[in-house]
Amino acid sequence: MSRTIRRVVTGHDSNGRSVIVSDGESPHVFTSPHINLASAEIWATDDAPVIPVSGDPMATPTHDLPAIGGSRFRVVEMPPESRMVVEGGDPAAGMAGYAAHSPGIMAGMKPDNPGMHVTDTVDYGIVLSGAVALEVDDGVTVELSPGDCVVQNGTMHAWRVRGDEPCVMAFIMIGATRS
Repeated sequence: MSRTIRRVVTGHDSNGRSVIVSDGESPHVFTSPHINLASAEIWATDDAPVIPVSGDPMATPTHDLPAIGGSRFRVVEMPPESRMVVEGGDPAAGMAGYAAHSPGIMAGMKPDNPGMHVTDTVDYGIVLSGAVALEVDDGVTVELSPGDCVVQNGTMHAWRVRGDEPCVMAFIMIGATRS
């Protein structure tokens, strides 16, 4: 990522008092020498959380899509479409790296429309910086700016950065049942 995403995690000590458990960069950040897409995984739950939380779920490296009722919190930096591939980079190698990092997202990709994908999640997205267009399956796009929020209800969609600057978004994904 072009900037470090600081992750502060609270918890409880043995007396039940609140404490800072960790303060630093997320232990799982996806970057590639081939593509400019970056993702910092902040937190993950596999089902409804139990408090007090025991341990750091980010201690293990695989945190793709959440199971039903589980959650994922990540910050994603999306480059302008014109700069997705790093100069001299191998786009296939970059996407293979991302597929290893996020196989569930890649499995939902439409092969004939790069970036268009679907997941069995309800996603809350917040634009932190830059601008992005949210495109849905029927071709409609909505332009989003810093502070704008999106509730993405398991629909086919793509994020298109058409300007010259990257867009940084925070996403909270909740695993859902598709009927």
